[in-house]
Amino acid sequence: MAGNFFGRRKAKPLKGSQEEALRTLYPELKIDLAAPCPESLETLFSRHDRKPEAFVLEIGFGGGEHLVHRASLHPELGFVGCEPFVNGMAKAVSAIAEGKLTNIRLFGEDATALLDWLPDAALSRIDLLYPDPWPKKRHWKRRFVNAGNVKRFHRVLRPGGEFRFASDIESYVNWTLRHVLDHGGFEWTALHPDDWHQPWDEWISTRYEQKAVREGRTPAYFIFRRKA
Repeated sequence: MAGNFFGRRKAKPLKGSQEEALRTLYPELKIDLAAPCPESLETLFSRHDRKPEAFVLEIGFGGGEHLVHRASLHPELGFVGCEPFVNGMAKAVSAIAEGKLTNIRLFGEDATALLDWLPDAALSRIDLLYPDPWPKKRHWKRRFVNAGNVKRFHRVLRPGGEFRFASDIESYVNWTLRHVLDHGGFEWTALHPDDWHQPWDEWISTRYEQKAVREGRTPAYFIFRRKA
């Protein structure tokens, strides 16, 4: 059900520059699910000056810090970012414009619809970083990680592709580990007891994560690899 995994769509009024970026640039970056699903996602990146070697999806990118950071480091990759929160989308579009990045496409609705639209084995990586934890037990059904979405991840990831998850909420960390391993199509890549407490390469810490650390919560960083 659309909207089931996220809360409010907009908070404080947008800055003028953010409104302008949404008005002028977002329509060029937006993925239209009414269009037929392409056989290859490279057709989504016609604005880019090079053919992407692989494709990455970030679900719930917040203000786009991690998405924009990685896209600027990897022009050889095509990035798709999904964020239903309008203020976060506005920040990301503004940063994309400022960085003159052409290897990002955006989607501002429920990510499950996008996952269902994508072709099989289309992605090399999915990032789900600090999703809404829905901490009350009666709301756990709204967590994005569930059996259905793990099945979706498995379908759209190519063999050897990775699902990466980060959270500072212990109950969601345990929840995610159980749901992903119960699927049977992923392997947890941790080799040592402390691996999952160490962020992966190219990680940038957000204000949310820094607040969590200050408040005594320990972040977890999972990498699950799709089995062949």
